[in-house]
Amino acid sequence: MRLRSGVFASFCLALQALGVGLFLRGFFPVQVRSLFPSGTFGQVPAEPPKTGTKSEWTMTIPPIFNKVVIVLIDALRDDFVFGSKGLKFMPYTTDLVEKGTTHAFIAEAKAPTVTMPRIKALMTGRIPGFIDVIMNLNSPALKEDNLIWQAKTAGKRIIFYGDDTWIKLFPKHFVEYDGTTSFFVSDYTEVDNNVTRHLNNVLKREDWDILILHYLGLDHIGHLSGPNSPLVGPKLSEMDNIISKIHKSLLSKELEKGTLPNLLVVCGDHGMSETGNHGGSSESEIRTPLLFVSSAFQRTGGPPKYPELIQQTDISVTLALGLGLPISRNNIGKLLSPVIEWKTAREQLRLLHLNGFQLSQLLQGNVPTYEKDPGFEMFMKAEKAHGNWIQYYVDSSSTQVVMNLSKKIIKQYLEALKSLSSSLSQQVAQYDIYSMIIGMLIVLEVLFLLLLSLPKALSSKAEFQMPNSSLSSLMFFLMCLLWSAIHVVVCTSMESLCYFCSIPWIMVTGVIILASGLFWVIISLLESRVINSRQPFKVKKRKNYWNVIYNFLVVAHLSFQGRCTCYSFFLVPFCFLSVAISFSCSLRPL
Repeated sequence: MRLRSGVFASFCLALQALGVGLFLRGFFPVQVRSLFPSGTFGQVPAEPPKTGTKSEWTMTIPPIFNKVVIVLIDALRDDFVFGSKGLKFMPYTTDLVEKGTTHAFIAEAKAPTVTMPRIKALMTGRIPGFIDVIMNLNSPALKEDNLIWQAKTAGKRIIFYGDDTWIKLFPKHFVEYDGTTSFFVSDYTEVDNNVTRHLNNVLKREDWDILILHYLGLDHIGHLSGPNSPLVGPKLSEMDNIISKIHKSLLSKELEKGTLPNLLVVCGDHGMSETGNHGGSSESEIRTPLLFVSSAFQRTGGPPKYPELIQQTDISVTLALGLGLPISRNNIGKLLSPVIEWKTAREQLRLLHLNGFQLSQLLQGNVPTYEKDPGFEMFMKAEKAHGNWIQYYVDSSSTQVVMNLSKKIIKQYLEALKSLSSSLSQQVAQYDIYSMIIGMLIVLEVLFLLLLSLPKALSSKAEFQMPNSSLSSLMFFLMCLLWSAIHVVVCTSMESLCYFCSIPWIMVTGVIILASGLFWVIISLLESRVINSRQPFKVKKRKNYWNVIYNFLVVAHLSFQGRCTCYSFFLVPFCFLSVAISFSCSLRPL
């Protein structure tokens, strides 16, 4: 069979596109998505009551903080605050942590540690993928449900100053803004002065609810001369003075008006490597400090020796519930309980229940076996105990018993939230290695086929000579059998379903036949070249009655592919042995 060079090249190009598509499908897994529309408390049930009773608790919750200021210092490593540099250059911030009016954490970011994906994680509670690195150069508007959109919808007035990536992600969301570009890396002074120059004016005003400041100077210093640069110390001192100014202003406003406590959040989007860069997953790049500062926090005892390690995605849900906003529907983070522990037991249980319900609904929409998930089972038990506690809280006069019981249920909720968040995080970050391998194999097969066909097949007047062997040959069916067995072994040994297990079996069969056909063509071409060049053997053309048996095995195996582990484990070594026997039987000496 002869193919014109243009047809052959087009065929190879189509197969290459298929292989690359399969690889990208495995490398960029489908994100978990909620089945609900953009998050509102309208889909959230009321406080869980005991069977036969009805809760009088409202479906919405009031905010627990009045004004929120978010100070995001780009490339702020955890040791810049909690290490020796923090003690030396950030005395006010360190003093806040030691006094007990601050809850300090180490927020762990996921790769890629670049600015735009990290902002998405902070505001949506979802883990962005590597595709966001490409989009980081030209950030489009964020269409996904997020904290900024929820705040704007609720009538919150948001002011922003700093990296203009925020303005691109959230256009028309800020009542006032001033963006600075991050491309002039050599500038580490004016890029921060453009933010700070607005502070004196905006802190005196009352016409805002959320203030976001994104400072870029520290990141630029890191890119220029690394984390050990003599410029780092003065920049940290500058940030410490800004934190001091904001915190004192928020405290004075509370004394004047006597309203709800205000909240100051200090965080970084990512860290900084020892060379001053970021983007990878080293410890210095993924660990950033996170401080929640408020007059409402009165921790007993001194500060913990080591701040608790949490996930960066936990910030979104904590801020949303702190502002009385719905949780972003694709959030996989868990509520940071120390931030709400100053509230009553009933309020804490209500907030934890809202977070648990949102995570359990997200799990149900993306994991078929959600009922067997340990986090889901723990949440259902905690929710049931919560409903019983409500009835006991209303009827009982023993305050101590009620308090002890509420602490137990809070602990159950926290364990359930941790497990649910972990399950969803694994679902998001689980790359389909099998699809990636299949895609690479197809690409390599096509490349090898092109190498074997050069230079004749790709010349302007040439034609590609297909092997004379029939598609019903023993070698082709052995290849189909081998690929099918490998597919069954892989799919039945994986904890979660791969992409091929989620599509119709006829499509899987087509991919197996295609890959086997490519392999058969390559082997045939190699065989013909060896015979033509050395002539040590001659192909023996004879009818092989084993073809009928192998045809039957292939059809039977493809019918049951993905459903019989024992059969497939037997089939793999059998196929390898059959391939070796077929080579020895199909050739005879001259």
